[in-house]
Amino acid sequence: MHHPRLLYVATVLSLTAALGQRFYNQPELQVGTAAPATVIAPKDAVVIDSTTTAERQRAARNGALRVLRVDSEVNEKTVQTLSDLLQRAAIARLQAGEFPFVATEVLSTPVQRYIRRVDEAEWVALSAWVLPSVSATSGQVGTPELSQIETQQRFQSLPWVQRKAVRELLGYRQRTSQQQFLELQIQIANARRQYQRAKDNLEKIANQDEGTVALNPGVLDLTDPEWETTRLAVRKASDRMLTQGIMPGLPSEILNQAATVQLRGIVPPAAEEFAVQALMASLQPNLVEDPERTKLQAEMAAEAVEPVTVTAEQGEIIVRVGEPISQSVFVLLDHFNLSQRRFNWLGFASFGVLVGGGVFAFWIVERRFHPSLRRRDYLLITLLVLGTAGLSVAGISAYSLPAVGLLVGSFYGATLGSTVVGLLTLLLPIGTRVSTVALLSGAAGGLVCSLVASRMRSREELALLGGGVGLTQGVVYLVLTLMFSPFSPSAWYGILTGSAMQGIYGVISSVVALGLSPYLEHLFDLVTPIRLAELANPNRPLLKRLAAEAPGTFQHTVFVASLAEAAARALGCNVELVRAGTLYHDIGKMHDPLGFIENQMGGPNKHDTLNDPWRSAAIIKKHVTEGLVMARKYRLPKAVQAFIPEHQGTMTIAYFHHQAQEQANQDPTLQVDDADFRYDGPIPQSLETGIVMLADSCEAALRSMQEATPEEALALVNRILRARWKDNQMIESGLTREHMTIIAEVFVKVWQQYNHKRIAYPKAALASSPAS
Repeated sequence: MHHPRLLYVATVLSLTAALGQRFYNQPELQVGTAAPATVIAPKDAVVIDSTTTAERQRAARNGALRVLRVDSEVNEKTVQTLSDLLQRAAIARLQAGEFPFVATEVLSTPVQRYIRRVDEAEWVALSAWVLPSVSATSGQVGTPELSQIETQQRFQSLPWVQRKAVRELLGYRQRTSQQQFLELQIQIANARRQYQRAKDNLEKIANQDEGTVALNPGVLDLTDPEWETTRLAVRKASDRMLTQGIMPGLPSEILNQAATVQLRGIVPPAAEEFAVQALMASLQPNLVEDPERTKLQAEMAAEAVEPVTVTAEQGEIIVRVGEPISQSVFVLLDHFNLSQRRFNWLGFASFGVLVGGGVFAFWIVERRFHPSLRRRDYLLITLLVLGTAGLSVAGISAYSLPAVGLLVGSFYGATLGSTVVGLLTLLLPIGTRVSTVALLSGAAGGLVCSLVASRMRSREELALLGGGVGLTQGVVYLVLTLMFSPFSPSAWYGILTGSAMQGIYGVISSVVALGLSPYLEHLFDLVTPIRLAELANPNRPLLKRLAAEAPGTFQHTVFVASLAEAAARALGCNVELVRAGTLYHDIGKMHDPLGFIENQMGGPNKHDTLNDPWRSAAIIKKHVTEGLVMARKYRLPKAVQAFIPEHQGTMTIAYFHHQAQEQANQDPTLQVDDADFRYDGPIPQSLETGIVMLADSCEAALRSMQEATPEEALALVNRILRARWKDNQMIESGLTREHMTIIAEVFVKVWQQYNHKRIAYPKAALASSPAS
């Protein structure tokens, strides 16, 4: 329990010491602290206050007004929206019919407008005044007569527009014939019907499409001259407002007031409400920032700032005892080496707490996503971080982040790689002096490396990744420079040059990591997908020996690898590790190839000649110990070496064990010790080695089933897997009963692919010679 704690403390102390360089030489007399004594200038001096100068330049840049320009695309969109709205209004007016619908000598325009849009109940009531002797509902005479005084009182209580309508309708009735008045009634009914239909269509269109504005029905009440005047005035007002510019974020009530002022006096009063609605529905903010001119103006403002200087004459009092130290005083103190720079214990300790939190956060992520790290893995990651801290002395720590991301990402996966890069990005600017833009650019390259490197399967792909990292780093540097550092057009060359250099740094960092990775893999016994792919190459020396010296074992290995890979892929295991581990699991059989039946090729069986089950079992068991010797000699990773003993576990060498028991039954002097006929183990310690044990156990049985059905093959596989389960070979592998079911089905599928039917060629075709 104490060792992990000591390891944690040692890691935090070493990282704090390496990353906390800022605290080694910090001035004790800083801005805001009280002067412990009166300080006198030892000589004349004129010192530039770079900090204050930079702050004033930054303030000048930030305080520069934004230069705005009109966005022509927004203008075009606004004009199109307004045109569509006016077109919709024009179509609705056509549906509503001609207005005025009768000559103004018959009925005035206000009366016609009122009659056309009044609801049915009010129109019926109004008609009763014009036709008092006829019931509005039945058409029969029967409306009671009212006294003249009562009639007059009721009439005066009507709104003025109704009184006007009644007078004009009665006047027309009195001065024309009954036929003419009937024709007027028909015209009114038609006008009312068309108007209501057009109004309903306006509402229907607005309800069907949420983005469509419900037009004010007042547009239907305009005369043709009024409509034409309104249409032109709205377009003119829109053009004026777009030309003047509309700021983003302008409150709608202010925009409404501006539209009202623009339209006042140039549209008929009856059309003002519709005209304002049309403008409000179509106008959009069309002023956008002109970044080029804004940055130019900001840069000019910064260049206009004069450098701030602080002067002192020999013998002049710089600061009196007890007075607070200002920025200008600190500049002089630091210039004269009187700021008392020393080690900042408090800051260093606080930084150590922060580093400890970062290490703990890494441990939490590691427990969640990669819980199998060894101490040597922790050491490697710590050394990589210490290397980054060492480069900070030369001011190039930010450029090492892509290398760290590539190495940690390819060794331990994307999650741990991005975690390390993220923590370094947070800690480096606190403990060291590093450019923010360069740091963020390097962090972007490091994140790309860490996220992608674990998916690479060859050194060539990693090399291509280095090019992508360089491009990413250069682009991010360019974008951040444009965002945070205003510039003038004359500075473009320097900015592009800096971006290109950042890209080159990213490529160099990736190349260095690529060159280091093989050495680190061997030194720290790492199994990356790339190394596993290289180990699985059949041209590797050990595999070439296996194919030449024990060809039957090699063919057996290939088929076992096919079974194990398919099962590993189905269970989501490390397929690359399973492939490499399977190819090397039986290399120990090269110590005595003929001791194994697959290499006898139909020749005499060596064990029949021996006729000694104890010696035969020793030969069989020796392929494990000899295999480990070969694996160490060829420096195979320990993760691959684990397949050699664990694929046999502690299983019994059943054939020779049975043979020994039979001999012991015939000769009582013979004693059978089960340990002589059991492998030494250990049993499988991982999903991957457990899968290979099962594949190795099923391989020979499946090969022997040439004419069996899939159901028969599945039954056989299940029996073998059940035997391994009952023999307690799987208890430490992590495999479950559900896994066993999946593995059995996968094995049978692979067997079917190998055992597919082939076309039976006629003997005559086989005997015929090829055409010359």
